[in-house]
Amino acid sequence: MRRKMIAFDLDGTLAMSKGPLTDVMGDKLRRLLMHFDICIISGGKFEQFKTQVIDRLEADDELLNRMHLMPTCGTRYYRYDGKKREWALRYAEDLDDSQKKRIIVVLEEAAKHLGYWEEHPAGEIIEDRLSQITYSALGQKALIEDKYKWDPDDRKKQAIREYAAERLPDLEVRIGGTTSIDVTRPGIDKAYGMRKLMAELKIKESDILFFGDKIQEGGNDYPVRAMGIDSIEVAHQDDTVLALEAILQSV
Repeated sequence: MRRKMIAFDLDGTLAMSKGPLTDVMGDKLRRLLMHFDICIISGGKFEQFKTQVIDRLEADDELLNRMHLMPTCGTRYYRYDGKKREWALRYAEDLDDSQKKRIIVVLEEAAKHLGYWEEHPAGEIIEDRLSQITYSALGQKALIEDKYKWDPDDRKKQAIREYAAERLPDLEVRIGGTTSIDVTRPGIDKAYGMRKLMAELKIKESDILFFGDKIQEGGNDYPVRAMGIDSIEVAHQDDTVLALEAILQSV
């Protein structure tokens, strides 16, 4: 079946946690844009998308017009404005102040109760991303190798997620990246973002192929698979490179 869009998670799928695209991945995405629209939907802020992806992608205005950026798990949506040559915010599902305060209290309580609160973090442990609150166990600036060692089987993140979800039943609580938990408004997850995108582009589930590394239930990629979009689970960005080369050879 001919797809119209290829969609991706970012960390662990296109790049290492908070790391830039490799030259190889950047080339694959540039070539892919010649044939498909591309959506990247992930838990990071837009500024992180810019550092990891946009600044590493050698694409002209015409190709950038085919890119759809959805930071903070799809709670925000950016499109490229070719006339102004900048990325424009299309919508934002921001949390209100009372929700933010409650989420921050619960996440800190969860980490401390379970014994996972880092006393000497590398940067902020809990970050307000406006439309999402994110807990990063080792701090936002932790070394990649330390992140991958912290919870390789997701056991710690799952325990924190379950503790927080019980106390925040009116909000969405999901495993995010390698060391993170993401909390957003109710019903605002990656499936919400994909539905908004499908409506704007007038495409359907079968027109999309999605790549992610957290597709299991409870992971922040799971809502995309659950809504019926064909999804490929990858363990590492190298898996994505191999799959994309196969796609490129078939178009």
